[in-house]
Amino acid sequence: MTNRLAHAKSLYLRKHAENPIDWWPWCDEAIAKARQENKPIFLSIGYSSCHWCTVMEGEAFSNGAIAAYMNDFFVPIKVDREERPDLDSIYMQSLQLMVGQGGWPLNVFLAPDDLVPFYGGTYFPVDPRYGRPGFLQVLQAIRRHFDTEKDKVSAVKQEILEHLQEAGSLEPGQGSDLTHDLLAKSLEYSTGILSARGPGPSFPMIPYGEAAQRATRLSLERYDAGTICQQRGEHLALGGIYDHVAGGFHRYTVDPTWTVPHFEKMLYDNGQILEYLANEWARGVTEPAFERAIAGTVTWLKREMTDAQGYFYAAQDADNFTSPEALEPEEGDFYVWRYDELAALLTPAELAALQEEFTVTPSGNFEGRNVLQRSREGSLSEVAEAALAKLFAVRYGAPPVAVPTFPPAPSAQVAKTQTWPGRIPPVTDTKMIAAWNSLMISGLARAAAVWQREEYYQLAAGAARFLLAHQWVEGRFHRLNYDGEASVLAQSEDYALFIKALIDLDQARPGAEDWIEQAVKVQREFDALLGAEEGGYYNAARDRSQDLVIRERSYADNATPAPNSIAIANLVRLALLTEDLSYLDRAEKALQSFSAPMARSPQACPSMFGALDLYRNHLLIRATPDVLQTLAARYCPTAVYKVADELPEGAVGLVCQGLSCQEPARSLEQLHTQIQQHQIRA
Repeated sequence: MTNRLAHAKSLYLRKHAENPIDWWPWCDEAIAKARQENKPIFLSIGYSSCHWCTVMEGEAFSNGAIAAYMNDFFVPIKVDREERPDLDSIYMQSLQLMVGQGGWPLNVFLAPDDLVPFYGGTYFPVDPRYGRPGFLQVLQAIRRHFDTEKDKVSAVKQEILEHLQEAGSLEPGQGSDLTHDLLAKSLEYSTGILSARGPGPSFPMIPYGEAAQRATRLSLERYDAGTICQQRGEHLALGGIYDHVAGGFHRYTVDPTWTVPHFEKMLYDNGQILEYLANEWARGVTEPAFERAIAGTVTWLKREMTDAQGYFYAAQDADNFTSPEALEPEEGDFYVWRYDELAALLTPAELAALQEEFTVTPSGNFEGRNVLQRSREGSLSEVAEAALAKLFAVRYGAPPVAVPTFPPAPSAQVAKTQTWPGRIPPVTDTKMIAAWNSLMISGLARAAAVWQREEYYQLAAGAARFLLAHQWVEGRFHRLNYDGEASVLAQSEDYALFIKALIDLDQARPGAEDWIEQAVKVQREFDALLGAEEGGYYNAARDRSQDLVIRERSYADNATPAPNSIAIANLVRLALLTEDLSYLDRAEKALQSFSAPMARSPQACPSMFGALDLYRNHLLIRATPDVLQTLAARYCPTAVYKVADELPEGAVGLVCQGLSCQEPARSLEQLHTQIQQHQIRA
């Protein structure tokens, strides 16, 4: 017997279709039912590749007693956070206020009348363990609390609502607050955060990394930003977070030594890491491991994550089945190796090379097995590469050259029933998410510019062309695509990141295609539907915000940069590329709108300072396409490149800083010198 979610397009929702819980999707009908019956709403938010979401689905949500109580006393609603990031943002803030931390699965209880939460948590076990009560006991206590302690429920709701409204209402600061000193201090602050090494998990933290890269142009008092940025690049490219056998980056590592990953692979992480490592190379950090990691990630993307229509899939699970008979998948089994398995597969020379260049031991580093982590930088030996190719063949059933594409397992059922030539792969969430595709387009475009790789550019361009051709329905941009069908109206991160991706494609091949014309069209729709009169952009369109407790203008970064930060940077770049200064006016107004939280909480919004850097220090460089291609391979984060219609006789380029231009450069050396001299305006 299946529930309503059996017909959902979302893989995450369909994973709950056989639960005995009478799940509803987020919809007016479910909310009306809760209000009519005066039942609290149990709202559960997660995503398909979330490990603990999968665990809770197989435990608490499959439990008959829990389901019977839930169905009688609550209206249960399931939401895929990748479909509705606006809902996820509001209720994640609420959970953090209630319990001091957040995460997924995100489980909150809402009052039916106003949808304001009054209790929440993340993973709830069936029985009491891990210091957490059993879920049935939680449900019973929550229902008693809702029925008998209405004053306390009301007080909690009021506190949460006031917090959300306070966070959502931004008092404009003064333009004078957006000073060079604020920028410098904030970039230094982000550099310090990137350098910190605590006892817990290690995350890529690319928004902080990008801010620290910008700080390499400054003379910091406390940190060597260049060294810190290079170290983060080495953690990523050498650590267990990177799949050294088949390419692609995992979500994070569970330890501070970058050794054992949480094995899910998310498109948004991989796109950002490509851009970060490409910028490290452009800065002059020509570490071979960076180039290898990017090439391997692009190969993984083409092999496993690219649809025939050109777009990129969303994610791969952390877990996979060890055999068709297995009842539940195991975390990381697809990626790890027993020592005796390695000894049987490899020649003595190959095993010795692997032990010399990776952390491979008989005891292993993950539950008696080995996650491959490189022990030093530089190029891998031919023997080690041969060993990795053999491991690839065990996973995929053939050597790398024989597997240019590998079909995804779009569901657990397919994973278990299909015959695979090697190990059973993790499930791949094959939906297209516009924002995440845009992050990958930007990463590929930047790598294409740095290494002059046409393959990277064409892969990025193919995804962009798909979005332009298929994601507009009845004149509106849509966020998702399921098997060729556009779905769910776009939100601010989709608009902002896609506009950035279009500009990045232009900057990788200046003037080669009409990317800027397309960016202007998307920007026009963004302004009309999500623009805020006070500056910046709301998370959701005006006609799609009726079911939200508040209407947010997000400025805080998380695993991805905040949409308003990207949107402001886009406005500056469009002003230079189109010579329409109204874009620059809107960028200034938006920055002033966010200046108070920028000054108060710089740790929350490193990407906003990237936008401020671009606003204060932008350079417009006009030259021929060949010269611009050369310049684009270097690191200059505030430069915008435009093909010159004409140049003074004998000139190779023209550098304009703000609204004034330097003397025409008569040589590439002079052009480089001018760019270096004018990257910062104190």
